[in-house]
Amino acid sequence: MGLTTKKRMLMIGSFVLGFGFVGAMDGVIFHQLLQWHSVIMDTDRHGQILSDGIFHFAVTITLVVGGFLLWLAGNPTDHSKGIRLLLGGFLFGGGIFNVVEGITNHHLLKIHRVKPGDPNALVYDLMFLAVGIILIIVGQMIKRGANSNTTSL
Repeated sequence: MGLTTKKRMLMIGSFVLGFGFVGAMDGVIFHQLLQWHSVIMDTDRHGQILSDGIFHFAVTITLVVGGFLLWLAGNPTDHSKGIRLLLGGFLFGGGIFNVVEGITNHHLLKIHRVKPGDPNALVYDLMFLAVGIILIIVGQMIKRGANSNTTSL
């Protein structure tokens, strides 16, 4: 596998790993620890647990795929500014998870809110999106630094 292909695997793998990691953190923090919501709220408890289980299975598969792609990419330090590509892609992928999940599930499908029943539920939903946007911006800034000739990490 050539260096260009390995660099592409590094960028895709870090994105997929970041997407899966933030998805897993969403599930652990909001679904399990805080118990604010399940993927599908408008069902009985069995349906909520089942929907969460399917979600956790999907993010686990995503984490495995991201890890596999990174394994194929090899050591990030073998690439020029590879650590920046890894970190930038990871943050970008995590931000994309928040934005896509937030817009899709909280606003379009309305299958759950971040904190349903709270008088400030919309604020929680908007903060969830804001965190995603911040992760995307920071990830892009780090990645953009990897593409410049003067910045190194």
